[in-house]
Amino acid sequence: MRKFAVCGVSKRANDMFIRPMVDTFRATSKLVGLLDHDSKRFAVCKSAFPEIEHVPEFSAAEFEKMVNETNPDVIIVASRDDTHVEYIIKALEHDLDVITEKPMTTTAYDSRRVMEAEQNSRGKVTVTFNYRYSPYHMKIKELVASGKVGRVTSVDLNWYIDTYHGSSYFQRWNRMREFSGGLSIHKSSHHFDLINWWLDQKPVQVFAFGALNYYGSESELNPAKVDGRHCKTCHVKHNCSYYTRWNSRSNSAVVKDDHIDSDEARKDGYTNYRPDQCVFDSEIEIEDTYTATIQYNKGALLSYSINFSLPYEGYRLAINGTKGRIETTEFHAPSRVPFPVPEQTVEYFPLFGSKETIHVLKQEGGHGGGDPIIQEDLFMGEDPSRPYRVLSGSEDGAYAVTTGEAVWRSVKEKQPINIEQLLHEPSYSS
Repeated sequence: MRKFAVCGVSKRANDMFIRPMVDTFRATSKLVGLLDHDSKRFAVCKSAFPEIEHVPEFSAAEFEKMVNETNPDVIIVASRDDTHVEYIIKALEHDLDVITEKPMTTTAYDSRRVMEAEQNSRGKVTVTFNYRYSPYHMKIKELVASGKVGRVTSVDLNWYIDTYHGSSYFQRWNRMREFSGGLSIHKSSHHFDLINWWLDQKPVQVFAFGALNYYGSESELNPAKVDGRHCKTCHVKHNCSYYTRWNSRSNSAVVKDDHIDSDEARKDGYTNYRPDQCVFDSEIEIEDTYTATIQYNKGALLSYSINFSLPYEGYRLAINGTKGRIETTEFHAPSRVPFPVPEQTVEYFPLFGSKETIHVLKQEGGHGGGDPIIQEDLFMGEDPSRPYRVLSGSEDGAYAVTTGEAVWRSVKEKQPINIEQLLHEPSYSS
């Protein structure tokens, strides 16, 4: 029986970690402690899972007390992004294993601190990059690893975030770089990790462009330049395209949120947390549009783009190699797409020959069926039958974060950014 303590009682913690512990893996996993800065989160969590009513609660400053009193084997970190590094390092100092949500940290410097702490600890860090576990993404990994495309020469990855999902980042703490690292880290680190894993290569150098096109006070979509508005009480919300696209006149603003989705949380709100802040506030300065070119250590080149305000959500991927090409297109959240969408397939084009269409066996569960599979690896150990590793470690987390930081730094500095320099020189500055 392994004992787990959770730092950050977010909706992600509830759904991804606590639910499987009290349900599927209850015979081998035990929740022994909850830590958060807001006592309301404990109440929401325990109302959803009456089985853990007895689990002790600890404030954000009581990590040492929690460890001493509950004696966990594993610390799960699912708090706000910028707080991850503190809990990870403290856990490693106690020789405890760590399971952390992505991004592992919000800066390359903090990622290096985590790796150094892990080297001096008996504990191990696992980063929950659940995108790897999508059946489509695992099939792509198999195709590349089998040599189907030969030596990978270039990759095109274009990611699209729709106005519903994209605007939600700018209504919450994610819009502040000090809390999230910016969206090139908070969101794009998922994508950079996929590329690193698919190719089994490390990023070397990044050059990027980026801009704030849709959100912030200067947006041409801003109905009035007034700071501090909230969708629930905003007097111009019916002139706001982001609001009217997803709400009728009689509805209160309800933003789909990665962390709060219970009726109680929506009704009462968590302390000092508003998921309906105005997307046009002047404090917003992170980018909502990126293009980047990334060079890898074995010769591959990546052309990457992401946009956080588009009519539909999904991605287009192409992997080119000396023996052929892989293509796939996915539409996320089909209920929000205003047109029929085709079923996703993986297309293989040999360099000399005819196309092969690959239909992938789908899985039930969140994130395209990936969540249940990564939960098995987290709570049962990695599947020994796989010919390749899927579960991510601290180095994986560090390279994903560092690539994301290199993207926004390149935007600001208007020059290429060296990944190893950024990761291994804590004195690096913009």
